[in-house]
Amino acid sequence: MSLVGSQCLQDVLRRLDRGFKAFFQRVKTGKAGFPRFKSFNRYNSFTLTQAGWKLEGRYLRLAKIGRLRLFLSRPIEGNIKTVTIKRGSTGKWFVSFSCDAVQPRVYPVTGQAIGIDVGIESFAVDSEGRIVDNPQFLKGSLAKLRVKQRMLCRRKRGSHRRRIARLAVARLHEKVSHQRKDFLHKVSNRYINKFKYIAVEDLKICNMVRNRHLSRSIADSSWGLFFQMLSYKAEEAGRVLVKVDPRGTSQRCSGCGARVPKTLSVRIHACPYCGIVVDRDENAARNIQTLGQSVKAPTWSDVGSCVALESPDL
Repeated sequence: MSLVGSQCLQDVLRRLDRGFKAFFQRVKTGKAGFPRFKSFNRYNSFTLTQAGWKLEGRYLRLAKIGRLRLFLSRPIEGNIKTVTIKRGSTGKWFVSFSCDAVQPRVYPVTGQAIGIDVGIESFAVDSEGRIVDNPQFLKGSLAKLRVKQRMLCRRKRGSHRRRIARLAVARLHEKVSHQRKDFLHKVSNRYINKFKYIAVEDLKICNMVRNRHLSRSIADSSWGLFFQMLSYKAEEAGRVLVKVDPRGTSQRCSGCGARVPKTLSVRIHACPYCGIVVDRDENAARNIQTLGQSVKAPTWSDVGSCVALESPDL
């Protein structure tokens, strides 16, 4: 115990308390899994608060550990309140600084609205006709991943060579994850900076991935992470994000509102009633924007902070 700082031990108890509180809260709502025991090889982070650390330029000094060099992803702003040290799956170490008194970021003033339809062939198509190509990072790395996973399967459990093979697989997954997050951050930032009102689909992704033919492509697209990024960035920027019911958005004409049934293989929407001819996904995006605008105030009013609401039955 003398080798571990008192703040680390206190943080362990706080995490344990939060875990059991969340467990008992889930029990009230239905089925809940019991908190899992964290052995030494599963406990990958610790947190320091008031003491036990000191920032010395580009170095971080930790009590009973020593001085570590930092490679900052961005300058530290505000007053540091907590320091969390975390070990990644590939053995890399990261430090997260939690700060207060940080100056808010200034976003461009805009009043424009947009509807976004996500998909597999194209990652996203918006109501203005812009198409965001789907990079499919996992699909591009599958060949290398298969080779490395086969090498891992041939190694003896508990051996040094198996640990090396496991790290090779983990590094490739880490690269795919970083590529995907970088792409999603760039796309979400573009929409947040340009539009004040953003309407997206309220998709049940956990049900969609049950399709064994499309599950890998859906998971690789990471729509859920994209919506999550839009949500917290909209709240910070004072934008309005609305989730609408996606049912019928592809089958209904965005020009006249008539129902035009079509299979998934039909990629062009051609309305026999009003004569509009447009890409299927763009037509869906226009319907999503219309549904978002139909949500009653104050969802689409000119408010100062984000109102993230699910659409009523429309």
